Amino acid sequence: MNKRYKSAVLLAGLLSLSGIAVAEESLLQAVVTPFRQKELVPVDNKQYQDECGSCHFAYQPGLLPSKSWEKLLNDKALSEHFGENAELDADTLKVIRDYALANAADKSYHKRSRKIAIAMENIEAPLRITEVRYIKRKHHEIPDKMIKGNKDVKSLSYCDACHTQAAKGVFDEDTVKIPNYPDWED
Repeated sequence: MNKRYKSAVLLAGLLSLSGIAVAEESLLQAVVTPFRQKELVPVDNKQYQDECGSCHFAYQPGLLPSKSWEKLLNDKALSEHFGENAELDADTLKVIRDYALANAADKSYHKRSRKIAIAMENIEAPLRITEVRYIKRKHHEIPDKMIKGNKDVKSLSYCDACHTQAAKGVFDEDTVKIPNYPDWED
């Protein structure tokens, strides 16, 4: 067999193998993509939205690991929920707790939730979303005057004050508009 023919056969073989690899990668991407979204799963539980959203932004469960939700969603914790009585009847609490635990950061395939879960491994479970290392790191360059000193924001806990698509679970930087600071970019 001449050298040119061998080279052509080798090249054809490599191309066909790379085609298989590309096809397998495309198939894998098609299978994984629906579960590996960038942002957070938006709140889709009416009781959770109604009960939690009646007092504050209804945080997506993917913003905290399940060990945090376990600490937050019990009778004792809800009776003293950040200075407020947020007690729920047993049936409602079960629905909300089950929903939060099933959609917690460590149970999610969404990229941002996974990052939060990894940041929380091997440390004490935070009770506040603003105590999550990942979230603190994402906001560390924003001056206090733009958050705490801003009458329209007040705290990082008001996610939807700046994240215009927070209710949809979208927290990308290009959807951020800090009230009273329209030209700020980090």
